Amino acid sequence: MLRPFLPKSPPSSSSAASSGPPSLLSLLRQCSDLKRLRQAHGFMVPRGLDHDNVLLGRFIGQCFSLGLSDYAMAVFDHTAHPDLYLYNSVIRALPDAGSSERAVRLFDGIQTSGLRPDSYSFPFALRAAIRLSAIEVGRQIHCQSVGIGLESDAHVATALVGMYCSGGCLPDARKLFDVLNCGSVALWNAMITGYAKAGCLESARELFERMPERNLISWTAVIGGYAQWNRPSEAIEVFKRMLLKGIEPDEVSMLVALSACSQLGALALGEWIDSYIDKCRLNRTVQLNNALIDTFAKSGSVGKAIQVFEGMTEKSVVSWTTIIAGLAIHGKGREALEMFSRMERAKIKPNEITFTAVLSACSHSGMVKLGRGFFAVMPSRYGITPKIEQYGCMIDLLGRRGYLQDAERLLKGMPFEADAAIWGSLLAASNIYGDPFLGEQALQQLMHLEPENSGNFSLLSNIYAGLGRWNESRSIRKVMRTIGTEKMPGKSSIELNNKVHEFAADDLSNHPVDVINEVLHTINGQMRADEGPEEIV
Repeated sequence: MLRPFLPKSPPSSSSAASSGPPSLLSLLRQCSDLKRLRQAHGFMVPRGLDHDNVLLGRFIGQCFSLGLSDYAMAVFDHTAHPDLYLYNSVIRALPDAGSSERAVRLFDGIQTSGLRPDSYSFPFALRAAIRLSAIEVGRQIHCQSVGIGLESDAHVATALVGMYCSGGCLPDARKLFDVLNCGSVALWNAMITGYAKAGCLESARELFERMPERNLISWTAVIGGYAQWNRPSEAIEVFKRMLLKGIEPDEVSMLVALSACSQLGALALGEWIDSYIDKCRLNRTVQLNNALIDTFAKSGSVGKAIQVFEGMTEKSVVSWTTIIAGLAIHGKGREALEMFSRMERAKIKPNEITFTAVLSACSHSGMVKLGRGFFAVMPSRYGITPKIEQYGCMIDLLGRRGYLQDAERLLKGMPFEADAAIWGSLLAASNIYGDPFLGEQALQQLMHLEPENSGNFSLLSNIYAGLGRWNESRSIRKVMRTIGTEKMPGKSSIELNNKVHEFAADDLSNHPVDVINEVLHTINGQMRADEGPEEIV
């Protein structure tokens, strides 16, 4: 494929110099397909520019960026004397092209060719090892870095810590961090990120507080860890502290903050981020708008979510799916299905998550016939085989509307083992429609899947009580006491003055109890005056 472009004899150095590399760089920037790349290659070879490894590295990088990895590697393989820069360029690009194993082999070939890996070679090779999930390959690269004397280099040390963290070897990563700590912010960030992603949030926070110097990545790593592991209050607390320190958030930090907002329902902070983006004229990326839609919908402001959605100039399948799901959770089933119709008219192909949102909309609005129809045509019309999430939505829809036998048949016909969410929806439906037999089946399964969930026992006990079967109801409560299952306290939250306050039953430690009781007694008095219920507490 490359033979027509290979020079028959080496050109003179003056010929190469006179051709002017800037013209080639300009040409490369305009290459958008294989035809134009071949033209650029044809421009390079007669002028001897293919012997300039820096220019050749740019050319190969452009090939990789266009997904033409085979052409890029063919060019590299035909290079007579590749230098370290060219090796590094190719090793860096190969993992993104799905060829991490080849990247590692090429790294091993550096020393074979008489060259010496540098502080760029090792991080690129370690990145390939991470993509392969090959911790032993990473250890071998670590050994080579020690042999060459680059283990203490800040770039290499950071990559090594990141590799061990990605492989789940946090003790090895921490040992290396403690030995090699060179004051590099990037090295601290790598260790903190490793802890945060693994859920070791106390260790991540302890290191964060000890950092001699922090940057935006440091703050984002901690905020993202709290958001990822369902500790949104702490995520928002750190985000607000970051703002008070004068650190300006970027797209990534705002994305993780919005994730915490959506978990907690912190509408005011979501609105602040929305206005901050406009005030600072930041780029409203599709991902950022999607996060705003999710935050506003889950915080109760579905109108604001629609406003953000309608203002998007570019919408992805995630955008459409998020707004459909947002409408669904607010019981706006018909509006959600109309949005799905708009999505189809816009020629956006739905995915399985979209159908989870669509079926959820049908479930929340009781549209059994439409739900059955969507579920039935998923494979034939859309080429999507229903997964357990879609089966779960369909079983929930049938159970909510009282089609318990249909729901049970669908469950038994599933090509998967039902999970706790599915059995839980059947147990809830059994409670609503007073079916103790199905409730008993569901509880037996749930005792194995989530034995610590006391709510499951309470639901079956309520089913028996509703049918007047008090002995069975009491026996369920006795079983709960015997196995040590305690009823989890109910929790709620409210946003007041830009702060989210969480309340748990019987937890009076962090709230002004006297003030709350005074308000409740005032409300009680007003209700008595209006001949309402005698007491609400």
